[in-house]
Amino acid sequence: MDVFLGLLGNVLQEGFTYAIMALGVYVTYSVLNFPDLSVDGTFPLGACVTGALILAGVNPWIACLVSFICGAAAGCVTGLLNVKLHITDLLSGILVMTALTSINLAVTNGSSMLAYYTKPTIFTSGHAKLLQGAAKNWSAVIIALICCIIVKLLLDMYLKTKSGLLLRAAGSNPQYVVSLGKNPGAMKIIGLMIGNGCTALSGSVLSQQSGSANIWSGTGMMVMALASVIIGVSLFGRFKLIHATFAVILGTITYKACLVIAMQLGLPTNYLKMLMAVLFTIALVVNNIAPSAEREKSRC
Repeated sequence: MDVFLGLLGNVLQEGFTYAIMALGVYVTYSVLNFPDLSVDGTFPLGACVTGALILAGVNPWIACLVSFICGAAAGCVTGLLNVKLHITDLLSGILVMTALTSINLAVTNGSSMLAYYTKPTIFTSGHAKLLQGAAKNWSAVIIALICCIIVKLLLDMYLKTKSGLLLRAAGSNPQYVVSLGKNPGAMKIIGLMIGNGCTALSGSVLSQQSGSANIWSGTGMMVMALASVIIGVSLFGRFKLIHATFAVILGTITYKACLVIAMQLGLPTNYLKMLMAVLFTIALVVNNIAPSAEREKSRC
């Protein structure tokens, strides 16, 4: 039982943390229809910025906020490359992701890893110290859940505003945005800023969980985030009572659970990235089959 609870805690802790990134990718991929590969660079950017700030004695919550701002700035660059310089979406993301490798090294003073195990983080200071008893054993899960819920609620609130509705329209019908006298390119940049800000925040939270920052921690994050979004929308988005953002969170937890189960069944860690790719492929196939099945059903 203790082993099961330990595995459950690990799945939920990482699931809620990566769900913050998945929510950001939901904005760029599902809302904007923009495949943003700069995610693999902004995730470690958030981790490296957080590590550098915490080592400098900055409050860990402020470090989270600064990481979000840095990620948003990177997303802004991706948007400007695409909107102003007319570089394709994929190449814009690749260019920013590549440039961020050097920026992350500059933030860490040329080191590939920063360690701050003894420094206070959002998991070891402030309100985290107030948790006692059984709650203390689940403090990491609770803090990650709180961060995830805050991002979800703020994102839901924004998408209901006039700017949020224009953001949705910019992804599905840019001409409609133009007819309203608004610039769809500007809305695209805003969406990329939100998406990459959430990704950097996720990297910040994960970095504080482990007490270290690695410039290569972003490898495969885009695959993980897209798989989580597609799994969530395909499996849970069909239920009317489940909001899209909540479905994304459930999809992330499901994805992490699949990885943990595979590892427990004896899958070597060397094949973890391959398993991530396989899960992503399955999610894409299911996502493509489901609409086709619904169309066939409606014809009958």
